[in-house]
Parts: sequence; C-alpha cells; structure tokens
Amino acid sequence: MLDIQVIRDNPDLVRAAVLRRNDSPAIVDEILALDGRWRELLQSVESLRAERNRVSKEIGRMQDKAARQAKIEEMREVGGRLTALEGELRQAEDALRTKLLWVPNVPDASTPVGPDESANVEVRRWGTPRDFVAEGFQPAPHWDLGPGLGIIDFERGITLSGSRFYVLKGMGARLQRSLITWFLDVHTRENGFTEFYVPFIVKREMLVGAGQLPKFEDNLYRDVEDDLWLLPTAEVAITNLHRDEILNQDQLPLHYVAYTPCFRREKMSAGRDVRGIKRGHQFDKVEMYKFVEPSTSYDELTSMVALGEDLLRRLGLPYRVLELCTGDISFAATKGFDLEVWAPGQDAWLEVSSCSNCTDYQARRANVRYRSSPDTKPEFVHTLNGSGLALPRVMIAILETYQQADGTVTVPEVLQPYMGIDIIRREAN
Repeated sequence: MLDIQVIRDNPDLVRAAVLRRNDSPAIVDEILALDGRWRELLQSVESLRAERNRVSKEIGRMQDKAARQAKIEEMREVGGRLTALEGELRQAEDALRTKLLWVPNVPDASTPVGPDESANVEVRRWGTPRDFVAEGFQPAPHWDLGPGLGIIDFERGITLSGSRFYVLKGMGARLQRSLITWFLDVHTRENGFTEFYVPFIVKREMLVGAGQLPKFEDNLYRDVEDDLWLLPTAEVAITNLHRDEILNQDQLPLHYVAYTPCFRREKMSAGRDVRGIKRGHQFDKVEMYKFVEPSTSYDELTSMVALGEDLLRRLGLPYRVLELCTGDISFAATKGFDLEVWAPGQDAWLEVSSCSNCTDYQARRANVRYRSSPDTKPEFVHTLNGSGLALPRVMIAILETYQQADGTVTVPEVLQPYMGIDIIRREAN
C-alpha cells in the first residue's frame, strides 16, 4: 500500500495517479478525512494518557487521604474516557487501513498514460513468424490440433469440472511438465534463482499482503469454512515468505522462483477467449520474484524481462515486448512489461509473461524490510514479479508454430531431452 505520508504531502499527485488508472480520485479525499479523524483521536488519547501518568505520580506523593481518594475517583473517570477513546482510535485506524488497501500504486513517471491495453507501447519484436502459405497449408488452431493428436480432451474436462477446464493426455501432459521443468532448470542452474515449493492454499492476510485482497476478491477461489484461499499466482506466497522480517543488506537481492498451479474465476474476462486452453480457471505457471534494494529495482525489472525473452528465443517462438500503460499495469505495480508470443493458428499475440516493479507497495503491506547497516533504521525493500513463463499459452504457441502439414508437431530442440521424442504424433483415445 502507499505510505500515508505520501498521500498527506502529495494528495494531488495521488489523485492524478488514481485517475490515470481509471479509478475514482475521491478515495484520496476519503482517506484524508479518515486520517484527520484518526490524528484527532490519537492526540486526545495521548493527552489523556499523559494526564493519567502525571496524576498517578501526584497521587503517589499525596499524604491527605481524602484528597488522594478524590484524585483516584477523578482518574477513574479519565480512565473510562480513555478506554472509550482508545476503542474509537482502533476503529478509526482499521477504517483508514482498509481504505488504504483500495488505493493502487502510483505509476512511474515513465509509464505511458492510457486508458487500457490499446495504449500499450510496443518496444521490440524478435523472430519471424513461419510462412505457412509458402509451405502449402493453413495453420490450425490448438483447439483442433490438440484433439486431433489426442493430447487435449475438452469434453472430459467439462465433464469433470465444467466450462474452462480441460484434460491433458499423454504427450500433452508431458509437454506441459517438460516446459515447467525446463523453465525451473534454466532459472536455477543458469540464472541464479532459488527454487521454492509453496502451499497452493494460503491465509487471507497473504493475499492482502500481495495486493490481491480486497480489490480482486470476486476473482479468487475460497474455502469459506477455514477462510483459506487458492493461489491465483505464486507471487502471493512468495511475497509473504519474509513477512514481518528485517533482512540484512548483504542478503539482497533475493531471486526466487516457484512453480504452482493458479486458480482464477476469470469473472473479469467473461465471454472472452472461450475456445481452447487460452484462458482457464486453472493453469500452471513458473513465477520469478525478486526482493531488492530500492536503488536497483528498475535495473532488476529490465533483467527480469530479458530472462523471459531468453526462454522464448530458445524455444524459437516469435515474440514482442509491450510497455504497459497506466490503465493496464497491475494494481500493485508502478511499471510493467508484457511478453506476447505469436500464435499462428489464431493469428494473434498471446501474453505469456507480465513483469512488474511494485517498488515498496507489497513490502509495506507484508512488512518486509531491510537494514543497510546494523545502526540504521529499517527500510522497505522493493519487490518485483514476472512469469517465467506461464502455461498453457506457451504450449499453444508451440503446438501452432511447430505444426506440420500431416498434423504432427515438431518438438522444440531444447525440450527434446525432456520429452524423449522429437515429434508429437497422433495418440489413441
């Protein structure tokens, strides 16, 4: 969340930032009103506490029993008023904190201004899409390729769980597993990341810490009885690995990576991308995450984007990098980039990674700090997150890019040792 002092000192800046994110700037005035009330109550509470302490010392020195008893009775009344005010103070503090949780991060000055994804800026492209016409056939979409090869079963997925679920079979399941393992191997063996295996179900406060609650509650899956929540992304769990900790400067930067399934209701995308496996309620993702010193966070963002690009280049998948505008960056981010891969069967770009610098926004919510030296005051770290990469859209791009005229699919060279084959052929049902 934002530092309340930032809102006090720069309310117009925050109003403008909220407006650029398509939210109502009225929330800033609501916060300032709540903050004013909280500060008034705090001053009254501290004044009564000071009076109570002063009179308590005075009572201890009094010799006259009657006067002493009168002062004690007076202090009982003060104590009653103090208890009531302390209750009001707690309520005001809770109301202020709750309202602060709804304020998004302030976009960096370099983030393009725009209302939605249409204003994102293409930074660069890599690779040339295959010319299927020159090869004498039209590329099929994965929702035809998968069933044709016997590796994706949409009907059984719907039977098991309903719409937007599917079953991967045989080489389809192995392709997904191979991608996950290869991603993790590259990040841990070459890129210096430490791998974590985290719970897929977390407490409410972990989602608050990562910026998912309360804003996105309608898009999350929840066990009501125990108030536990299914991960929408590994980012939630990793953000809170160092919750309420003070790290030493020599521990930073921390580069973490984790594989998890991700669970989302997809209410915000109702009616979109209903065919195939592009947008499901359950999908797999390998997540990169960084805890860093504030002065390095934008360099770390550049590095994170480059790591995602490297994976796509090794897979031989044409891609483009988009700089996200103010209306499309994530709630917790101040700056972000998307990696989109070309899917020839759909004639479309598909997002496979979104890399974000959240500065101290998540760290402040999860209370993750560091000391630059033993005698300095703790500061909040900066956090960054990015898919490295997300399934199943990478699978879609591979199937559609590497398909052959006979319906088979060539396995990218880097995945062949993991798959144990070089061509995916038709499997029996």
